[in-house]
Amino acid sequence: MVTAAARTDAEIKADVEAELAFEPYVNPSEIAVTVKDGIVTLAGWVDSYMKVVHAEDAAHRVLGVWAVANDLELRLPASGPTDADLAAAAVHALEWDADVSIDDLDVTVSNGWITLRGRVERAYQRQDAERLVRRLAGVRGVTNLLAVVPSPVPADVKRRIEDALVRTAHIDAGRIAVEVDGSTVVLRGTVRTSLEKQDAERTAWAAPGVTAVENQLAVAPA
Repeated sequence: MVTAAARTDAEIKADVEAELAFEPYVNPSEIAVTVKDGIVTLAGWVDSYMKVVHAEDAAHRVLGVWAVANDLELRLPASGPTDADLAAAAVHALEWDADVSIDDLDVTVSNGWITLRGRVERAYQRQDAERLVRRLAGVRGVTNLLAVVPSPVPADVKRRIEDALVRTAHIDAGRIAVEVDGSTVVLRGTVRTSLEKQDAERTAWAAPGVTAVENQLAVAPA
């Protein structure tokens, strides 16, 4: 079995380029990839914020990648939507698709940059709200200031998170220790890839009542 530590920069570069070619939301011809000591740098320019996000996510999925420097430049068409258009589109998207009450949210758009303020009960709602607005055409970036104001933390939240990690096929739950202090979850141990580290954190955030996650997982070979 190939481990993350055994991979060369050339092998990682080839796989990142292949993953970008496989990713339907990006155009690999727009992106230059360099790798040094497992650190991937993405350079070039793209015409949508979603391409920036998906290119970074694609690089993180590759075995042996320790971190990603996303230097992609965003160049939007001059005839793109106005801030008023973006604000209306963001509100519409949140009203129809997000599992949150629009009455608890405040949306501000300035020069194509969307800022979300307000409160939600669950961390996944905060993440979903950002995901919905960042895919809108003409968005230059998103600042997510939504506060998670949860319901009380269940007494068995540690077990719920551990069970969820076990259910996730590509996460080796046996290498992860879960600690709960009030509404804060601490993850310790090792994972095989940076994507596995991110997914473990997302799993912890999905638990009811969680307001903070300290991800102390180290990326190490299996």
